[in-house]
Amino acid sequence: MKTYRPTTKSRRHMSTLPFRKTLSGDKPTKQLLASKKRQAGRNAFGRITTRHQGGGHKRRLRDIDFTYNKFDILATLETIEYDPYRSANIARVLYADGERRYVLAPKDLGVGDTFTVSRTAPVKVGNRLPLGKIPVGTFVYNIELSPAAGARLARSAGNYAQVVAHDAGYAQVKLPSTEIRKISDQCFASIGSVGNEEHSLVNIGKAGRARWMGKRPTVRGSAMNPVDHPHGGGEGKQGRGLRRAKTMWGKPSGKGQKTRRPKKFSNTFIVSRRKVGKRR
Repeated sequence: MKTYRPTTKSRRHMSTLPFRKTLSGDKPTKQLLASKKRQAGRNAFGRITTRHQGGGHKRRLRDIDFTYNKFDILATLETIEYDPYRSANIARVLYADGERRYVLAPKDLGVGDTFTVSRTAPVKVGNRLPLGKIPVGTFVYNIELSPAAGARLARSAGNYAQVVAHDAGYAQVKLPSTEIRKISDQCFASIGSVGNEEHSLVNIGKAGRARWMGKRPTVRGSAMNPVDHPHGGGEGKQGRGLRRAKTMWGKPSGKGQKTRRPKKFSNTFIVSRRKVGKRR
């Protein structure tokens, strides 16, 4: 992590990632960039549907390849770049047939390293192959939930899942949330873990830096009136007065509470629910 001299109060604890050491310094490829309108948490009527969003620095959307549909073609990492829309770094890869794409940059792979997507690929960091061909105990990321549907799980910085068992055409995968879930053996996953694992250690340091990121201020429910939030009211600084935390609309929130719908279609694929609090 990169720290700074305490020239101001906010600078004292502020930290950033060592970009010079991790990124290759290349500019984004124009052919892989796109524009995206900022919604700022509003819906089509202009009403706020997601609080605490808005403003922020202008961004360009990178076209990230999560389908990995170029099989048995060697890919070489050309650059490691920053992506403002995700916590992980991205890599521009050059396939042997001349096509270039952006993918998530895995840990322990740098500029000049290679990987391949194949049903017969060796179990090596960066390679992508079906879960049925991956040994128990292997760390994986960019996991598909349905065959050929594209990567959905374990895509954030430093994340990985672990293959813990194979049974009846399914692989049992332990996800970053500690949930163990059954996924078809035909689904592809990448070997290793996502890079930029120090992202979670960043200290924003000051409110203005959060505004650059598009984050607007958050007010605690306990600081509101009872008419505005279930945690509001009371003389002085009070606790929430409820056994379980609630959202502004009275629904269970955070603090280790179960918020999953009881009849969700994917419940049959869950072998072990995620652990929360001290049990985790």
